[in-house]
Amino acid sequence: MFLQTAPAQGGTSNAEAMKHMGFGDLIHNFDPLGWIVFITLVVMSFASWYFIIANAIRNAMVRSRAEKVIQGFWGTTSTQEAIRELEAQPKGEPFSKIALDAASAVAHHQQATAAGGGRLAESLSRSEFIDRALRQAVARESLRLEGGMTLLATVGSSAPFIGLLGTVWGIYHALIKISASGNASMEAVAGPVGEALIMTAFGLFTAIPAVLAYNFFNRSNRMTYAQFDEFAHDLHDFFATGSRVEGVAPTQK
Repeated sequence: MFLQTAPAQGGTSNAEAMKHMGFGDLIHNFDPLGWIVFITLVVMSFASWYFIIANAIRNAMVRSRAEKVIQGFWGTTSTQEAIRELEAQPKGEPFSKIALDAASAVAHHQQATAAGGGRLAESLSRSEFIDRALRQAVARESLRLEGGMTLLATVGSSAPFIGLLGTVWGIYHALIKISASGNASMEAVAGPVGEALIMTAFGLFTAIPAVLAYNFFNRSNRMTYAQFDEFAHDLHDFFATGSRVEGVAPTQK
């Protein structure tokens, strides 16, 4: 009789102990360091998802409007009409801002030259002035696309180690509890071990989306940068010489 009931009691005890490995028990048993690790991971997770969603929306809008803006500029019949078309674009649209900066540089250089030259006309030719304006515009718009990338890289690289800190701390608690009670049963260590496992998983769940998003946006941004450079070169040729090297361009009127 005794041999039949003892395993059943042990199995029941282990089953009850496993119930103390849940998320609710993890929160209940947190100490100050556990709370710091947990809150840090929560903040990192929310911040990374915010930038994942924001960058996904922004990149989708930029990519969807890029061809329309570029073709719309080259499809107009005059520079003035092209500028009006560019000014009608949304505030965050980068290709129109690059073209508008080039047009503004041309107008500024023409005004300086018409006013008698001055230091601007003497130090920089029309082509050099346009090139400098385009470089600055491309760098500015490229930097805007980088928003949140540093945070995603930081979360992706550090979140697993922060979760590992929680893991080590949970195991340390398990060892302290065993040492204090002299009892190494499942019931004694289930809570601390559960805390350790959950913190490990939480660190990975925080890091993995950030890493995947960083790699995706990094590739997407490289493709957009290539479009920036191509469009900027065409704009330089057009505003510096009055005609586009390839294709049909608006005439400077």
